[in-house]
Amino acid sequence: MILVNGKEASEVESEKQYRIIDAHCHIYPEKIAAKAVAAIGRFYGKDMRGDGTTDSLVKAGASIGVEKYVVHSTATTVHQVRAINDYIYSEMQRHPEFIGFMTLHNEMEEADIEKEVELALSRGMKGVKLHPDFQKFNIDDAENIYRVTSGKLPILFHMGDKRYDYSSPNRLEKMAKKYPDQVFIGAHFGGYSVWDRVGCLKDLPNVWFDTCSSLAFLDKSRAADLIHSFGYERYLFGTDFPMWDHKEELERFLALPLTEEEREAILYNNAARLLGVADEK
Repeated sequence: MILVNGKEASEVESEKQYRIIDAHCHIYPEKIAAKAVAAIGRFYGKDMRGDGTTDSLVKAGASIGVEKYVVHSTATTVHQVRAINDYIYSEMQRHPEFIGFMTLHNEMEEADIEKEVELALSRGMKGVKLHPDFQKFNIDDAENIYRVTSGKLPILFHMGDKRYDYSSPNRLEKMAKKYPDQVFIGAHFGGYSVWDRVGCLKDLPNVWFDTCSSLAFLDKSRAADLIHSFGYERYLFGTDFPMWDHKEELERFLALPLTEEEREAILYNNAARLLGVADEK
């Protein structure tokens, strides 16, 4: 039983409907979704909770009242970049509730990165998604990307995996200091499975964090301590769809010892502020 201030999380949810932006969602075309989701499951040794399609995402999100979704996919080769960005844009057009993040690849020529970024901006995309462990590059070896995106688009990184060093928090620390105008979002509390190493990111105001793929593993008090220590204004709620169940992730989040102001900020207000989401209510 998950309790929030002495009540079951489900009871709290029924008492108050929070505004929610799911700031971390992977989507794939229907014809390859099953294959892509299976590959992710093998990579992490976990059974996926969703099928990776947009219809499944919207249905799952609606169960907890998600208003907007940050959607993205990752290019593992240079030639995939434009096709993925075109796909994300097409889904933005079909779903006005989608906030699209483009992808890039560190092996691209800087001139080509500039073209993709300008195209993404013209399409209303709001950020970049990179996965150093999938794409096999060190965060501090992709300055060709940061030189172009700095001051233009935030970059959402998969962060930290004890099996690899590509996305170690200390690598992000170096780049955040070198590119102070670049907003970086460190997924998974800044260090999936290496949360003991994220302290180096504490005093870097251009580094934000999301909550996904962490709340099932972090002790509730430790998760809250990280949020309070780093500043709740820098945290975004995310589910890492299709990895986790939306209802379970919200319950885990609501179980953290946070104030209502902190909950509302992390569930909606912080992402709305960072991504320039218009208040439609």
